[in-house]
Amino acid sequence: MSRQSNRATDSKKMNSELFTLTYGALVTQLCKDYENDEEVNKQLDKMGYNIGVRLIEDFLARSSVGRCHDFRETADVIAKVAFKMYLGITPSVTNWSPAGDEFSLILESNPLVDFVELPDNHSNLVYSSLLCGVLRGALEMVQMAVDVRFAQDTLRGDSVTEIRMKFIKRIEENLPAGDE
Repeated sequence: MSRQSNRATDSKKMNSELFTLTYGALVTQLCKDYENDEEVNKQLDKMGYNIGVRLIEDFLARSSVGRCHDFRETADVIAKVAFKMYLGITPSVTNWSPAGDEFSLILESNPLVDFVELPDNHSNLVYSSLLCGVLRGALEMVQMAVDVRFAQDTLRGDSVTEIRMKFIKRIEENLPAGDE
């Protein structure tokens, strides 16, 4: 490997670690600002949603991904393109519901939880709930209403991190009267 590519790899790793530590500081501050874990979870989800609403434009511009034709294709793009692009990981898509409207993203590793150990007094904190908000916000911008939640979390002693996504409905664009 050339020196140039070593520097690029080192720079990405350093950026990833800086993001992880910054995120940890954010969660710590929210835990101080709010009385209970449920409120912290809501705030993280809300922040993630706002990030997702803005991030989708960057994703579509940088990835050159076209319109997905179904929820399965959307799941593959999320796992193989979006997670890889922004977090450097590729979760597996699994546990599809019989109706094909719900699936799991299994993260063997979650870069947000590097260097993290939950204190005992925060047993209801969903540390990475920002990710749920990001996914919900981004998909809403491409006319998909989804429910996103953590089903398993390595911070809680589970062997993997599992994000469960359920398709709710296609959002019809509301055009102003006369613009149809």
